[in-house]
Amino acid sequence: MPDHAEPPQTRPTGSADDDAAPRASRRPVKAVLFDFHGTLAQVEEPRQWVLAAAATCGVTLDRVRATSLADRLLTAGRAGGPLPARVPPRLAELWADRDLYPHAHRGAYTGLAETVDTGIEGFADALYERLLIAEGWLPYPDTAPTLTALREAGVRVAVVSNIGFDLRPHFDAWGLTGLVDAFVLSYEVGRCKPDPAIFLRACGMLGVDPEQTLMVGDTPADAGAVAAGCSVLVLPAAEPGRENGLGAVLDLALPA
Repeated sequence: MPDHAEPPQTRPTGSADDDAAPRASRRPVKAVLFDFHGTLAQVEEPRQWVLAAAATCGVTLDRVRATSLADRLLTAGRAGGPLPARVPPRLAELWADRDLYPHAHRGAYTGLAETVDTGIEGFADALYERLLIAEGWLPYPDTAPTLTALREAGVRVAVVSNIGFDLRPHFDAWGLTGLVDAFVLSYEVGRCKPDPAIFLRACGMLGVDPEQTLMVGDTPADAGAVAAGCSVLVLPAAEPGRENGLGAVLDLALPA
């Protein structure tokens, strides 16, 4: 195969074989699969996370100490945040299974938080509890408009997430549940991205072919949907409260 494409061959307008010329085509998108964290929503700002968790433990932190603790906890590993710099051997098994079992998810992340000496009793569990409530997350500004536009166009939607707890209450609290046709959560289906099986399961739950499905995420694990036959859109990471490019989904999924 040549290193560079040959220039296109042109034919005079109106030539006899114009109708036989190949045309680029794309199968219509009938469904969109969305990752959750980093795609539809982001965890709250780290210092706010620490302040809110401390408050539930009856402790009021000043901003300097809260910032210092947040930095140390992020290094240790935050659920929905950066991966840990190091996983202690005693947590290795829980860490490996964190997206398959709720107890492993909680145990892994509370265990990582406990490696930071905070001096606050019950703090690790309070930090983890922020994940389980909608107030601990911020949907991106373009999440609701994008899901609404897909619903109005008749495009089916699933949320596909590697996660160890139920996301449905969050969508209920945000008023978005009616815009999602299926939740495909790793701890419920026993498969984690990038395993093609989780994407195929999502397509089956929506009743669509993978070739007519677009997966939208923000990590290489989401791009694993290619192996299942789906198209993939990988978005850049964005801070809470800022648009992250979800509008591009509508350009790909909806007819012009």
